[in-house]
Amino acid sequence: MNNEPVIARIRLNPHSRDVQRDLRDATEMHRTVMRMVPDGLGDSPRSQAGLLYRLDETDTTSTLLVQANRLDSARLPTEYGQADIKSLTPMFTALRKGLAVRYRIVLNPAKRERLPLEAKGKRGRITPLSGADADQWWLRRAADSGLHVHILTPSNMPPIRARKQNLDGMRHSLIRYDGTATVTDPEALHAAVLAGIGRGKPYGAGLLSLAPAPSA
Repeated sequence: MNNEPVIARIRLNPHSRDVQRDLRDATEMHRTVMRMVPDGLGDSPRSQAGLLYRLDETDTTSTLLVQANRLDSARLPTEYGQADIKSLTPMFTALRKGLAVRYRIVLNPAKRERLPLEAKGKRGRITPLSGADADQWWLRRAADSGLHVHILTPSNMPPIRARKQNLDGMRHSLIRYDGTATVTDPEALHAAVLAGIGRGKPYGAGLLSLAPAPSA
C-alpha cells in the first residue's frame, strides 16, 4: 500500500436507504466505510488499512470523510453519495514548524481509573471526560502530536447510536473540537494524522483535519 493515505469526501445522499440506516447505526456506518478498503487485511483490517472517518453534519447536508492508505468509492452502496478522493501528500509536504493551521477533530476523551496497589494486575475502568477535563486532555494530546493549540471550540456530539447494546458510556461520549494551532513538530503531527488520536476510531473519532490558517 501507499505510504501516504488518501481522503475521500463523500456528500451523502439523504434519500438513500443505506445512508439512512448508517446515520441511525454507527456499527453499520463502520461496516460501510470498511467496504472501501481492500480485502484480506488480516485480523485488524481497520488498523492495517489506516482507516479513519468522521461524519460532518450541518442543518442541510451530511458529509462523510474517510481516510485510508487506499480507497475505492465504487465499492460503496449504489447511490450512497458523491465521493471526491484526494491524496494527502500535498498536505504532509506543506507541514513545517511554525505553520499556522485550522483544525477539526472528533475525540473520545477518557481516562483509565487508578486502582489500589492490592489490585495489581487488574486494569481500571475507562471513564469519559467532559468540560474542562476534556479540554485539557485534548491540549495534552495536541502537544504530544506536534500542535500548539491557540483556540479550541468544543461541541458535544449526539450520543453514538449503535446496534450493540454492550457499548459502554465511554464509547458514546464524543466531542468535536474546532480551532487554530501552530505546528511545533511536523514529524509528530504527520504520525498523528496517520494513526488518529485517542479512542473510538471505529465509531468516527480520531480523524484530524488540517488546513492553512492566516498567521496571527
